[in-house]
Amino acid sequence: MKPILIHNKDLLEQCKLGNERAQMEIYRRYYHAMYNTSYRIVKDKFVAEDIMQDSFLIAFTKLDTLNDVNMFGPWLKRIIINNSISAYRKNEKNQEVALEEVLYKVEDDQGVEEDYQWSTIKAAQIIDCMKSLKSNYQLGLTLNLIEGYDYEEICDIMNISYANCRTMISRAKESLRQKLKPIMDH
Repeated sequence: MKPILIHNKDLLEQCKLGNERAQMEIYRRYYHAMYNTSYRIVKDKFVAEDIMQDSFLIAFTKLDTLNDVNMFGPWLKRIIINNSISAYRKNEKNQEVALEEVLYKVEDDQGVEEDYQWSTIKAAQIIDCMKSLKSNYQLGLTLNLIEGYDYEEICDIMNISYANCRTMISRAKESLRQKLKPIMDH
């Protein structure tokens, strides 16, 4: 017998009523992608796990404030990112540890000229270059290039001005280009 696929909309309605099975199914459906999003920011699997638990709890308790259940995924992702950045900032203040060990991928060529042959650069080399960037550059590039946030959203997330955001991301891209240039020349 083939299992019946229950749509997210129906599950979310059940979640609003406190149905734990529906909550577990939503958690199962979104966990992996949201965990990866958090981990890319906090770089600690235990902290990312805690953020996941807290974020899903927040989402389930505030589900009635979500006007369009079709927007649950982006809404949850925003909660995850905000909680991850808070944890990152707290950790940075306490330990002054830079972002590192991120599995970055280049999704497109936003702001990168065509002559940079991204397809020939190995991922490990990009990771090494990213590790050497300032932590705010790493975070800005992650949010912009990997997570797909625009400058205005990044301003809100990082609590910086629009002009500061544009400058920071521009400098981050240029810094990354300069660090990748020797690799590409080989």
